[in-house]
Amino acid sequence: MKSEIKEKADKYIMQTYGRFPLALVRGEGCWVWDEEGKKYLDFISGLGVNSLGHCHPAVVGAVKEQVEKILHCSNLYYTKPQAELAEILIKNSCFDRVFFCNSGAEANEAAIKLARKYSHLKYGEDRKEIISTLNSFHGRTMATITATGQTKYQAGFNPLLPGFKYVAYGDFEALKEAVSSQTCAVLIEPVQGEGGINTAEKDYWQALREFCSQNDILLIFDEVQCGLARTGKLFAYEALGVEPDIITLAKALGGGLPIGAMMARESAASAFRPGDHASTFGGNPVAAAAAVAVMKTFLTENIPGRAEKLGNYFQAKLRDLQFKYPQIKEVRGLGLMIGVEVAEKGPEIVKSCLEKGLLINCTAEKVLRFLPPLIIGEAEVDQAVNILADAFGENFKN
Repeated sequence: MKSEIKEKADKYIMQTYGRFPLALVRGEGCWVWDEEGKKYLDFISGLGVNSLGHCHPAVVGAVKEQVEKILHCSNLYYTKPQAELAEILIKNSCFDRVFFCNSGAEANEAAIKLARKYSHLKYGEDRKEIISTLNSFHGRTMATITATGQTKYQAGFNPLLPGFKYVAYGDFEALKEAVSSQTCAVLIEPVQGEGGINTAEKDYWQALREFCSQNDILLIFDEVQCGLARTGKLFAYEALGVEPDIITLAKALGGGLPIGAMMARESAASAFRPGDHASTFGGNPVAAAAAVAVMKTFLTENIPGRAEKLGNYFQAKLRDLQFKYPQIKEVRGLGLMIGVEVAEKGPEIVKSCLEKGLLINCTAEKVLRFLPPLIIGEAEVDQAVNILADAFGENFKN
């Protein structure tokens, strides 16, 4: 029998999600509880949003303090949390300016608009093409599903926006061939998330950066899922040894509240002028205050270093399971953004884990995706691996 929460949701909310039969009512640290009081170890953390776990004291405290001051005033005026967040982001990155919005899709929309405006001002009307990669994911708006190199997200929404091309991820020669006199930007994830936790070699990134610089093509890194400490560095580009011209952020930035950001070097950022782009709620004082608390915690407690250390520990444990189960094809990832590719039964394993008290998900049909809170310790990793082992044992009977 359905609970009241599930009944209301199924009756009144548009059916755009394939939900698990679970209504969560409380979270603390790495754990969540459903309406029946069952406890779950959360290793998907709101799809990477709850970067410091659920209800982190610093985030909760910042939100409580801010809601008693001012909730919203629009970007017609200045606010302290937004200015403070901008300073932290810029001083700890290679960028000069930031634009605030509400989500990763909005951040990527802003990046697409900025790239085209920059090229329009410098080269005229015809240079507006953007190259992205196959198996990428950049959002659900019309521009960002067009940029996304997966037809399953585009089906039924034609006509898509003109001016986009797709090349194989990590294939520099394919990208070079795709570039034309109309190309203004390359949009790419340092680690593909929805595409299956895919990474590319360092020499690919170095060649890509050099090529874009030589041809005045803006290099845009979509770090919506992989950014902000998850890869073992504050920004994923630091792990690759190159610096993009534009970066997009969201998910982890607000620690649970909706906020996105697009940052750029001054040479590109100056293409935006008053009236070119905007967001009513972008950089909202409450969301910005939460993000300030998140960023300060990342920096003062060396959360990126923790993610690198625990990511190595977790991957080693997963590779131990790989020796036992040949159905595990590959363990890959960076920091605490990890994918386990299985030959079969990915969704069944996710369901088994849920029944045993572990929340994960399956992406690209066969990749078990792990985006745990960055505050996990070895004890939580061990518990997750033990549950996984039981789930593999049930589903991979030899």
